[in-house]
Amino acid sequence: MEPIGGKPSFLRNILVRLFLFCVFVIALRFAYVVTIRGESCDVGDFCFFALPENFSVVSGVGQLTKPSSSAVIMSSGNSAPSTPKKIPDLWTTEGFQKSVQFYSSVFQDLISEAVLSPNFKTLCVDTASGADVFALREIGVEDSIGISKKGFKPLVISGHGFKQPFGDDTFDFVFCGGGVVEKSVRPGDFVAEIGRTLKPEGFLVVHTGANDTYSFESLLGLFNFCSLVKSKDIGGLDSEMPFIREIVLQKISGEGSLNRLTEKSSGGSVYKCSVPSYKQELIKIAEPLIEEEPKKPWITLKKNAQKIKYLPSMVDISFKSRYIYVDVGARSYGSSIVSWFKKQYPKQNKTFEIYAVEADKTFHEQYKSKKGVTLLPYAAWVKNETLFFEINEDPGHKEVEKGRGMGRIQPVQTSDGSTSSGNVDQIQGFDFADWLKNTVSERDYVVMKMDVEGTEFDLIPRLFETGAICLIDELFLECHYNRWQKCCPGERSAKYEKTYGQCLNLFTSLRKSGVLVHQWW
Repeated sequence: MEPIGGKPSFLRNILVRLFLFCVFVIALRFAYVVTIRGESCDVGDFCFFALPENFSVVSGVGQLTKPSSSAVIMSSGNSAPSTPKKIPDLWTTEGFQKSVQFYSSVFQDLISEAVLSPNFKTLCVDTASGADVFALREIGVEDSIGISKKGFKPLVISGHGFKQPFGDDTFDFVFCGGGVVEKSVRPGDFVAEIGRTLKPEGFLVVHTGANDTYSFESLLGLFNFCSLVKSKDIGGLDSEMPFIREIVLQKISGEGSLNRLTEKSSGGSVYKCSVPSYKQELIKIAEPLIEEEPKKPWITLKKNAQKIKYLPSMVDISFKSRYIYVDVGARSYGSSIVSWFKKQYPKQNKTFEIYAVEADKTFHEQYKSKKGVTLLPYAAWVKNETLFFEINEDPGHKEVEKGRGMGRIQPVQTSDGSTSSGNVDQIQGFDFADWLKNTVSERDYVVMKMDVEGTEFDLIPRLFETGAICLIDELFLECHYNRWQKCCPGERSAKYEKTYGQCLNLFTSLRKSGVLVHQWW
């Protein structure tokens, strides 16, 4: 009788299938940990082939050894909740090791300057790889943690710089490397969170690639709860950021912080300001004003617009809390908002809030469906009062939309109670300077276009009187005067009383005061 071989073959098939199933489970778990969670494998993640707890990476390229356990141990001496058992592949790459060496040198210098201490609780904001956190722990600053959109435990936890999962006054030292401040999509919230989590008298160190005076002063204004300790230029980490300006700030404590935040505000109706010298220097390189009255202004001013040197083409505007465009005398949505600002103004990839100030009710309906645009359906004026809005076509200025002429406001009626023979509406005027002061701050980047049919001679002095003029970073102003008429050679428009000389004086006084103003058409 032949031996029966079916049973061993059956058991062998069972064992093979069981083995393949186990391999499948391990592969599936590994894919979940690395791909879905984006973290290194640890004990809680059901990992295998674990390394000793004190096995880590030195700050040298491609080397493995047994360094201080500070890279994976918290300052309390207890192991972090998820201590890695297997070194992440990222830590062994040349790029990561180069970054660790760079940040180690930076932080050691800060320790020697008494800005950083080994017993500090530190935070690295929006650090993707955690090389800066690794460097801090390697040099003995053990209580260090990073935060980024995609966590990488144990060095970096998941979160956002503009919404940190920490309590108030938590950290002694905060580091913003790699230009993360200027890259933030919500700079105002980003700065506010740092101000909240940084302890009074704590240190903030910012690395930025911007090197112009405007951006430097803007950064100081953005972090206005801090005082400047020092600033220096250092060599960059790589070709993406070959130059770095290192700025060290210290959070002001107690009443000093409150005074610093409120010293530029005023409860009175009159508040004067002085435009800083660094803004005045920019005016020297702006396009020159047209000194001689143009005989064909409708052609000359449009040609001059091609020579305009926009502020964002001269400086880095990254260090601002918000970005705001105010169109005073906006008319239709497709007028200057779309045809000029959205298509031509250089925004450096910033998202702007748009305010359209337009008194003519003919254009109000089309703004209701426009996202990102706030309509102010009133007339910009020097105080809150009822006005008369007159639609009066100028034969020398035929820019008419939907049969509608250009409108201008009249503050009072004639003595007999009658109004102009033109198309007149009763509208509400508002104190534009007061609104501007309550809507924006010096930490914001504000661009303004003003085309108000002669009212500029009332609004500009009011902006100076209240100090609101200092809130405007760049102004595009159309000045209205008794220009030569296009239709009738040798005749001037009777619609406006001012002369070109008076307009030139207005532009000149604005520039002498440090306001970057351009002649609009």
